This record gives sequence, C-alpha cells and structure tokens, in this order.
Amino acid sequence: MLMMVLWPLLAYTVVVILMVAIIIGLSYILGERHEDKATHEVFESGIIATGSSRIRFPAHFYLVAMFFVIFDLETAFIVSWAVAFRELGWVGYTAILVFIIELAVVLFYIWKMGALDFGPSGKKILEAYHKITRKKE
Repeated sequence: MLMMVLWPLLAYTVVVILMVAIIIGLSYILGERHEDKATHEVFESGIIATGSSRIRFPAHFYLVAMFFVIFDLETAFIVSWAVAFRELGWVGYTAILVFIIELAVVLFYIWKMGALDFGPSGKKILEAYHKITRKKE
C-alpha cells in the first residue's frame, strides 16, 4: 500500500537525478576549455575590478538594511490584510490597527534612540567647537 503511494515520488526523484547528471555531463563535454589572460578575473557588468572587495562599511549600513527588512515584512502583512479586508471584518481591522500602532511605537523608539541618525548632531558639533575654542584661549 505504501509503495503504491510513493512510486510517483520515487520515479520523479530518479528522473530529476538523471536529468541533472545529463545536463552536467553535456556542459562538461560541450563546454569551452581555454585559459585566457582574464579567465580567472572578476567580471561584473563589464567593469574591470580595481582594488579589494573587502572593504568595511559602517554599522549604520547594516542598521538600515535590518530596518528595511523589518518594515518591508510588515508591509507584506498589511498588504495581505488589505486583500482579505472584507473577510476579516472588524476583528481584522482591530488587529491591523494594533499592529500599525505597534509599528509606529517601534519607529518612534528607534528614532528617539538615535538609530536613524547618520551624522553628528548639531549639538555635538557645537560642543566640539566650544571645546576647541576654549583650548585656544
């Protein structure tokens, strides 16, 4: 009984493995084999690579990426709620309202925490300026 149910899966698995083996074999047989000057060079959009790709980015770039992923995911939730708006009724409306309020609170929190500040604030610049001018006097 179990074999009657699983035989299509087994047949599909065998066919996929055979096709992958055939494709890899054909690409090996028909593929080009040459060693030019730039064969092992990095090639991206026709631009010749200069320097190392191992550069350090400030942590703010990673914060922006995390915030984007977080708020982008919430956008997907809100859009899916909007699609099913009529079926969800007032319960769904209340749930999404609480969700949006929670998003606003989190956004306000990270804004007040300073996670969205990418440069020195005016107060810090003035404090540094006053320290420099006091030392000169």
